[in-house]
Amino acid sequence: MTNERRRELAERAAAVREALAGAAKEAGRAPEDVTLVAVSKLHPASDVRDLAESGQTEFGENYVQEALAKQEALAGLPVNWHFIGGLQSNKAKYVAGNFTLVHSVDSSKLAQALHKKAASLGLVQDILLQVNIAGEVQKSGVPETSLPRLAEEVLSLKGVRLVGLMTMPPFFDDPEGARPVFSRLRELRDGLETRLGMRLPHLSMGMTGDFIPAVQEGATLVRIGTRIFGERPPRG
Repeated sequence: MTNERRRELAERAAAVREALAGAAKEAGRAPEDVTLVAVSKLHPASDVRDLAESGQTEFGENYVQEALAKQEALAGLPVNWHFIGGLQSNKAKYVAGNFTLVHSVDSSKLAQALHKKAASLGLVQDILLQVNIAGEVQKSGVPETSLPRLAEEVLSLKGVRLVGLMTMPPFFDDPEGARPVFSRLRELRDGLETRLGMRLPHLSMGMTGDFIPAVQEGATLVRIGTRIFGERPPRG
């Protein structure tokens, strides 16, 4: 079963990378400018190991405890871990320094908590600011109007480094429905670069159902789980 599962995961990931490359070329972008983050939440550590053996290096997790358990089980595996889920500031101490990139920073309180822990470890934690462009009350993210102020606050924190923005659009039956959200995130990033006088290279946007327009609108990090791992088991 393990060999069969390994082959299945490798084939699915390869198909996703091919689709990402095609979308990038259509938009006049280099395929290597788009990175696949395989979202492994609720899937076993064995799946991560199997997929890593086929060359996948970036993995996304949503839940702190689950992610840290996988990291421990897979210690030494040459992969980069991304924290992509909602994060409470009281759990920031478990995240800072354990993830290559935190995608979901949406408040000054959380940014300060990550900064404090990272600085105590002598590290700098790379982060993205999550923007709630559609204003959905059930989703995390800083409102557009508060983004510039939060970005400026983050720049004063030595333990974190702002490298871009992230968003999660509303669900649409037609992936094209999400395009304006992706386009707007790119505009916000471009505006921030001008305002702050610095480059923000990353846009984390696009998932299994809408990654084509996301890449066409400038995504550099695409978070895909179901299309690679299959349906998620229920959370225990």
